[in-house]
Amino acid sequence: MTRPFRVGIAGLGTVGASVVRILSRQNDILARRLGRPVAVTAVSARDRAKDRGIDLSTLAWFDDPVELARSGEVDCVVELVGGSDGAALRTVETALSHGKHVVTANKALLAKHGLALARAAEEKGVALAFEASVAGGIPVIKTLREALPGNRVSRLYGILNGTCNYILSRMELEGLTFADCLKDAQRLGYAEADPTFDVEGFDTAHKLAILTSLAFGTEIDADAIYVEGISSITPLDLAMANELGFRIKLLGVAERTSTGIEQRVHPTMVPKSSAIAQVMGVTNAVTIDADAVKELTLIGPGAGGDATASAVVADIADVALGKSEPPFGVPARTLEKAPRAPMQRHEGGYYIRLTVHDRPGVAAGVATRMAEADISLESILQKRSETAASQDPHGRSGAPVSLVLITYAATEAAIRSAVEKISGDGLIAEPPQVIRIERE
Repeated sequence: MTRPFRVGIAGLGTVGASVVRILSRQNDILARRLGRPVAVTAVSARDRAKDRGIDLSTLAWFDDPVELARSGEVDCVVELVGGSDGAALRTVETALSHGKHVVTANKALLAKHGLALARAAEEKGVALAFEASVAGGIPVIKTLREALPGNRVSRLYGILNGTCNYILSRMELEGLTFADCLKDAQRLGYAEADPTFDVEGFDTAHKLAILTSLAFGTEIDADAIYVEGISSITPLDLAMANELGFRIKLLGVAERTSTGIEQRVHPTMVPKSSAIAQVMGVTNAVTIDADAVKELTLIGPGAGGDATASAVVADIADVALGKSEPPFGVPARTLEKAPRAPMQRHEGGYYIRLTVHDRPGVAAGVATRMAEADISLESILQKRSETAASQDPHGRSGAPVSLVLITYAATEAAIRSAVEKISGDGLIAEPPQVIRIERE
């Protein structure tokens, strides 16, 4: 009988338990596809007594995941501990140094140490697989690494965090504030008690760093990513986006430019006609722009135990078949250190919402500052609050009103300079809102 491919799982949270269940449920079909069975032989977790709804009684148990990584009981270590350093890093480093294959869902670990770990895996001739690290059940890693060798990617962008997409979707559809929607997301388990990592864009940035390396053959450079979160988005911004034919999404964008690889994470206005604008709730999506396929969009569940476990199992199956291509598509030593494209040089359309004093000359003053910065305006809309309109329906109340500007293509530096001068002129009553527009 062919010896089973032995798997050790470090971390038995929602994803780890789902991996055990899927491997058990799919045991027969996996054995037929792979030519040998896949068997979970060892596990590691903090609490042995916890009821996970799975039978672990026949498995070797390790309190320390690093000891599991050293064990002769396993051929492949599945790291689901989490975190960019500590036990997760030691577990993966130990497994690779002992010549064991590694499957991980840990985007923070890869964003920080991916290059070094890829080199270690290649030196030992073992696999480092991480499909589950980005976009859950969507096979975007495999697509970039294996399905597009005949393409030169020019841009990729995507909704990579289900928590943010859920919040923005609810805010748009129900008119909720960010704070109210976040509380509801926490109650439903879509957001953590401390949601900073998700809502301020850092989770998306880690995932974008991995995709950028795969798409452009560059070393991971998470520090090069410009990051903004969604906490400043208001119901008014979403309503204005809708009126103007857009939706607001938190996007991670990587793009070739004349000055280097531009990497950015921020709220973005996308045309409602685009595929990515239709993605609502906790769903993720990634669009790849390339010369041969033109535009390819992948949409699916970006999180959750079963969806993420599905990607983990797919990696386990590939490793069991003997697939161990370079983790980032090309040998790690050939990955280029791409020049960073400064965010100040980014060029595109902008939505600018200014809360201005409703008095003569204000709009003219704003327009003058825009012209001085060589910024052309596509449209200007003024929105008076219902309260101000009811108090003074025919004239100017002097109360703050919203002035919304849509620009033609302009540089980030020009936009920031103009907005700073408008603020200095005393024309606005609140901090300005600036949202970039991503055209199709």
